[in-house]
Amino acid sequence: MSAAGRKQPMGKKERKIGVGLIGPGVIGGQVARVLLEKGELLAERAGCPLVLRRVMGLPSDLERPLAGQLPPGVMTTDIDEFFAAPGMDIIVEVIGGQEPAREYQRRALAAGKHVVTANKEVIAKHGVELLALARRHGVSLNYEGSVGGGIPLIAPFKRDLVANKIQGIYAIINGTTNYILTRMAREGTDFAAALALAQELGYAEADPENDIQGIDAAYKLAILATLAFQTRVRPEDIHREGISHLSGRDFRYARELGFVIKLLAIAKQSDRAIEVRVHPVFLPEDSFLGKVDGVYNAVLVEGDLVGKVLFVGQGAGPLPTSSAVVADIISAARDIILGTRETPWQPADGYAIRPIAEIETRYYLRLSAADQPGVLAQIARVFGDLSISIASAIQQDTDRDTRTAEIVIMTHPAREQAMQLALGRLEKLSVVAEISNFIRVEDI
Repeated sequence: MSAAGRKQPMGKKERKIGVGLIGPGVIGGQVARVLLEKGELLAERAGCPLVLRRVMGLPSDLERPLAGQLPPGVMTTDIDEFFAAPGMDIIVEVIGGQEPAREYQRRALAAGKHVVTANKEVIAKHGVELLALARRHGVSLNYEGSVGGGIPLIAPFKRDLVANKIQGIYAIINGTTNYILTRMAREGTDFAAALALAQELGYAEADPENDIQGIDAAYKLAILATLAFQTRVRPEDIHREGISHLSGRDFRYARELGFVIKLLAIAKQSDRAIEVRVHPVFLPEDSFLGKVDGVYNAVLVEGDLVGKVLFVGQGAGPLPTSSAVVADIISAARDIILGTRETPWQPADGYAIRPIAEIETRYYLRLSAADQPGVLAQIARVFGDLSISIASAIQQDTDRDTRTAEIVIMTHPAREQAMQLALGRLEKLSVVAEISNFIRVEDI
């Protein structure tokens, strides 16, 4: 056979990588537009063309503008037809929620397809099992968009920081709550008004529970802590409190004391145990994280070699999240072309989860008590009996009608268990009318 008659091997530019997209909503629609509009640039970055072969959506998605922009036959509402489509190498899942998203990811991995997702709930709850499934079938599970939107976080933990023993993670990873807290701090707005404004501007959902109760942040912290400590951290392992109990008074006193209030996701390790918690905290106003306002996210990572590293950026929205999702698509495409694969790792159970009762930090306490001599002495005795040292105790506003005064107390570092016992004993004092709020302090 002549040289001209011999079949030549396919070059990289001739190979096409097929992409299937599940969920043409706000995020998925932006991912599809990037694939369609930036095809030439993405082909250069990936090493071959990326072809959007199928888009799976609900019947209502047929009315979206995206449906009219897709080539004929690409859009479908039948999941079996979607998975039967030929030439799909990478499946992108961006529908959110636990089911059927988890089942779609399992189905794709079992079929030998690489998976890209921005689904924090599925990865937080089932990521370990899905990574094991990916390993068995020789494909990858990519989830950069699941935490921090467009902020590169997953890749740094998997590669750039892998030589470090991670000592702590301190993260503002929910833009909705950070926006609400920023409005309350700057304008003295109460919680309900700040939430309503966030909903009006599209920063908060009609049902904001996942955000304001810290559920969203807990999912994200579970993912980061699992990566950082190479041990499985489940959302239910994380102590979680929301922000709805905060009032304008707390922000006023925080400012007077030199602090700001943030919803912080915290993961620390010591003595083969890790503490993982999400709750409002007092942060020094001049700290790195204390200056992160509005819808921005920030993650401060402390490692034994690198020291403190701060990642800041827009943590949500179609543009930043699509950046992370498309980057994962390109990474998977490169692996396919080069015949390489990043081996999905399997976390061990090497660390115990430290109960919240065992943590040690400082505390802010605001209470209403009788405006009479000897009250502070009774309160101080409760703390003293539990070996809690008071850093300051200031009498603030006085209500002459009820003859009560508001007292703000800051403690030195104390054990949570002792502090909870103190709160219980204070509630039983006849001179204490109400414990108005209790917030932990982090001196980062």
